[in-house]
Amino acid sequence: MPIPDEILDEERQILSIEAQLAELREHARKESLAILDEFVEAKTAKVPGRPVFNAMMERIERGEAAGILAWHPDRLARNSVDGGRIIYLLDTGKLATLKFPTFWFESTPQGKFMLNIAFGQSKYYVDNLSENVRRGIRQKLRRGEFPGKPPIGYLNEPRLRTIVVDPESAPLVRRMFETYSAGRFTLKEVRKQLASWGLVNRAGKALALGSIKRLLMHPFYVGQFYLKGELYEGSHEPLISRDLFERVQEVMARRGKVHTKRRESFPFLGLLQCGECGSAITAERQKGHHYYRCTKKLGPCTQRYIREEALAAQVRQAVQQVALSDGWAEKMLGKIAEWKTEAAQTSAGFAQESQARLSAIQAKLDRLLDAHLDGAITREEYLGRKEKWLREKSALTDRMAEIRRNGNHWLEPLENFINAAHQAQIVAAGHDLESLKDFLKRIGSNLRLSGQTLRVAYENPWAILARHRLPAAPCATQTGETTTAPSLARCPRLDPIGENEKWWAR
Repeated sequence: MPIPDEILDEERQILSIEAQLAELREHARKESLAILDEFVEAKTAKVPGRPVFNAMMERIERGEAAGILAWHPDRLARNSVDGGRIIYLLDTGKLATLKFPTFWFESTPQGKFMLNIAFGQSKYYVDNLSENVRRGIRQKLRRGEFPGKPPIGYLNEPRLRTIVVDPESAPLVRRMFETYSAGRFTLKEVRKQLASWGLVNRAGKALALGSIKRLLMHPFYVGQFYLKGELYEGSHEPLISRDLFERVQEVMARRGKVHTKRRESFPFLGLLQCGECGSAITAERQKGHHYYRCTKKLGPCTQRYIREEALAAQVRQAVQQVALSDGWAEKMLGKIAEWKTEAAQTSAGFAQESQARLSAIQAKLDRLLDAHLDGAITREEYLGRKEKWLREKSALTDRMAEIRRNGNHWLEPLENFINAAHQAQIVAAGHDLESLKDFLKRIGSNLRLSGQTLRVAYENPWAILARHRLPAAPCATQTGETTTAPSLARCPRLDPIGENEKWWAR
């Protein structure tokens, strides 16, 4: 079984300390030195404030010992404060001598000068090492490599020092995003599903709610990452699309609002406003029936109650207003399929144009970095512009990928719209009032109740579909019989997919 690098490094350090102690004890025996105590410091000598080192120096200052035996001067100090403290004790006579098996020293002006040089070399080594590490991290960031452990769904590839997709957890992470984007599940419910799927953290334990929320908000899954508040474009493979990520953020923001639980279920509660005074419409149960009425919180109002059954019938009618029959949906979806074929043939030109745009954005990013390094702009300006262009670059890349998959970016939303309009007739005919409510909120706004009548302002493109209310069948023959395979050429005034009347495709 291979041993992790962290354990190997720790064992090497332990062996190094043991070897140093053995050598120091042997040196003390040969030199006939009396050892008062042994000190092993676990903290780095790069910065002052080490507790074990301070305790040793305090005992020397109290006169308990007159010398120090160490492996090398860099074991004592790699910073100017601790190094100066040792030299000061030598100057005042509280520290008589220093002994090193690998370094010659005697308490003379020349010896202290050489000791000071040794401390300076140790500090230079640490500072140079830190700068090399920072330089390496900056180079990683230029290449889009995340300098750390990636989130669940990815793995560090130690041989090539890259980040790769984890074939086991990545599909579950994608499924997590898709599940939550539907908006039907809370984080607690998603957590239960993740546990049933077997998606756990690196320690093999179930994911905490906070961890799930952070994963759902992590831009790493769309090919970007933050480091010290700055957004970078990653070179790793995205797990999900930008569109799916944004939908998850919208659901997250919506579910972040506080909702109060009610004992009675009123499906249309919170949907409407009073058309007379603008107050909210509330609901109550009276004599076994649900009634909806104005709260009258904004002043006197003359509006009367309406029973839930009557309101539901009006909601069904509003949904039915934008419903597409089987025949119309079939014709429209067939035309979309033709447009997809045409778009696929012209996507090469768009890809070339988009690639030129990507190159222009990259040139802007390069000039922006030069301006920042030259001090021409502040760090705040640099971060703001960089994040804006990186997001634009990411959106353009996603759009190119979407077009490669679907031929053109507007065809898939249009297809989804037609399918939703086709689904409207099923929703309108069903008995699920919650589904009716959700569909009405999807197609309309400014929903008001006045004179026991529902008034809906349809949103585009639903408003267009409501204005061009289509018959149940796409067309009828001259004899009045409905055709089984309707020909739109026979009724051009009702042709929603003709070349001169693409209102539904706008």
